[in-house]
Order: sequence, then C-alpha cells, then structure tokens
Amino acid sequence: MTTALTLTPGQHPDGSTVLRAVGEIDMSNVDSLAAAIDEQTTTSTPLVVDLSAVDYLDSAGLTVLFARAHQIHLITGPLLAPLLVISGLAQLTTVHGLGSDPTS
Repeated sequence: MTTALTLTPGQHPDGSTVLRAVGEIDMSNVDSLAAAIDEQTTTSTPLVVDLSAVDYLDSAGLTVLFARAHQIHLITGPLLAPLLVISGLAQLTTVHGLGSDPTS
C-alpha cells in the first residue's frame, strides 16, 4: 500500500522558499508534486525541495525533478542520496545531504 504524499510549503530562516515532501512519490501523485513545485517557483531564486522524509521515489518522480532541475535545489537523506547520484540528478542541481560517499 502506498504511503500518502504530503507537500508543505514554507520558508527557511534565510528567506528561501521550501517545499517539504513527506511519504512516497510515485506515478499516483506526481501531478501534485509537479503542481506544487511550479506554484512555488515564481521567483528567480531556486525552490528548495526537501526530500529528507520521502520513503520512496520512482521514475515518475525523478522525471518531475529532472524537468525542473534548473529551478530547484534538493535536500535528501541517506535513503534517496544514492538514487539522486546514480540517476545523474545530483549533477544537474544542488543536492544537500549527500555526505562524503552517497553510494555507500
């Protein structure tokens, strides 16, 4: 059973806009993710998408992130870090939380 995706916009203390995702990102909810990112990227500064509480990210979710790589920065945890590196997304946008060796 899929864990619901919760998307919560907010701001960091430095004023940057953040979109926090919690749950699973898959083909059943990527339209919501895409719409939330597009809604929050109305300024010239990159949107920070916090994926640190995402338990699952499939290819549909990666496609949304790849298509918007020039508009976003990502925060990840140890679960998704290898996926972001192996897929090449980490080379297209800033990713915080990769650590010194994200593939280990």
